[in-house]
Amino acid sequence: MRLLDHVGPGDEPTYRVSQLGEEIRDVLGEVFPGLWVRGEVHRPRVSQRGHLYFELVEKGHGDRIVGKLDAVLWRTDHQRVRAELESTGQEIAEGHEIRCFGQIDLYPPSGRLQLVARHIDPLFSLGELERRRRSTLRTLAQAGLLEANQKLHLPELPLRIGLVTSENSAAYHDFLTSVRDGGYAFDVVFVHASTQGPRAELEVASALDLLAELRPVLDVIVLVRGGGSRSDLASFDSRRIAEAVARCSRPVICGLGHEIDRSIADLVCHTSVKTPTEAATLLVDRVRDAEDRLLGTRRELASAAQRALGHAEKRLQRLDRIARNSSHALAASRRQLETAARSLDLLARRRIRESAESLDQLDSRLVPTTQRALERAAARRQDVAKQLIRTAGGRLQQQAAVLDGLERLTQGLSPQRLLERGYSVTRGPTGHVVTHPDQIRSGDLLETRVAGGSLSSTARDPSEGAR
Repeated sequence: MRLLDHVGPGDEPTYRVSQLGEEIRDVLGEVFPGLWVRGEVHRPRVSQRGHLYFELVEKGHGDRIVGKLDAVLWRTDHQRVRAELESTGQEIAEGHEIRCFGQIDLYPPSGRLQLVARHIDPLFSLGELERRRRSTLRTLAQAGLLEANQKLHLPELPLRIGLVTSENSAAYHDFLTSVRDGGYAFDVVFVHASTQGPRAELEVASALDLLAELRPVLDVIVLVRGGGSRSDLASFDSRRIAEAVARCSRPVICGLGHEIDRSIADLVCHTSVKTPTEAATLLVDRVRDAEDRLLGTRRELASAAQRALGHAEKRLQRLDRIARNSSHALAASRRQLETAARSLDLLARRRIRESAESLDQLDSRLVPTTQRALERAAARRQDVAKQLIRTAGGRLQQQAAVLDGLERLTQGLSPQRLLERGYSVTRGPTGHVVTHPDQIRSGDLLETRVAGGSLSSTARDPSEGAR
């Protein structure tokens, strides 16, 4: 039975603050003996005694907090729940959405209402992570980003590297040590980013964007982190980091420290490996492969050059032998040529001498023969001239007789001779020669030409009678 302070004339009951708090706690315990609550974990912290204090929040549009409730896991419950979650690769971490069972309690000394959690459903957290993961993958696929980074060309010599991880972390040292031990002149540009917790999503995405825009352009960007629980990997399932990796203008290599689980960042990056050391080894091996190919090419070129030089030396020796033999042959040919020249000179002289003698003989024979031929030709020319004169005279006489006959015939057929023989020519008024009476009409003026001159007359129709 509680004792209440009585104040006032009406004897109305008055609660002390602690009494009211205890009353409210009892009422809440009766109304909510046990219930499930879901929310996103904020500000988790473990006290020195091993208790876990955190906030459960609900977010509305634009991530605005529309509800908040303080919660606590007492040390014994915290140890048990942590073991249960670790068996599924989970933990209670900032930003994780959980479903927990407990009682509503009011702590009178502070007036704080809180949920005293007893259990946390590991299947709910896994299901929520998977739902977000599938939603993010679906959004990336619709935007055509799942294979965008994989289509970029990874250079044969990726010596300029952008590194994104937590500064001085195990991943940071493992990667740089492996790269340095590779023995090649890598140039690493480092940008710090938290790889777990509430700041990881923003810092990783910003670091990727910064390195992608860096000048001179990097060959590759490496995103690594150390090992941890599956919950630690949740940031790399976020849409923001996934889009930053997929849209990056440089190939991204992820080494996120998980042997089994693959985050969305692993799926959309250019190349995914398990650990930071493997990421460094991949780049060292790629440079070594390029070096091996270069050395192989150099050996092949050197071998080809040696073969070419050997062939050229043999050819040069062969040409030298040919040249020496050609010198001997040329000397022999020169001697033969000189001998032939002397022989030709002697032969030419002899032939000229013989030709001169032959010409003299021909000259002595041709002069008398030519004289006789000229005399015969002159006599024949005179005979032909005489024959032509006789033939021409006869032909001229024949033509003269023909001409005389034609002259007499022409004179006999001339119009004047016909007129002298009594014929006449009559022309009509138009000057045409009248050859038929139908050509003129009565009254036409006619002109008649006779041997002694011309007469004029007028035509008359005979049927008209004499006038």
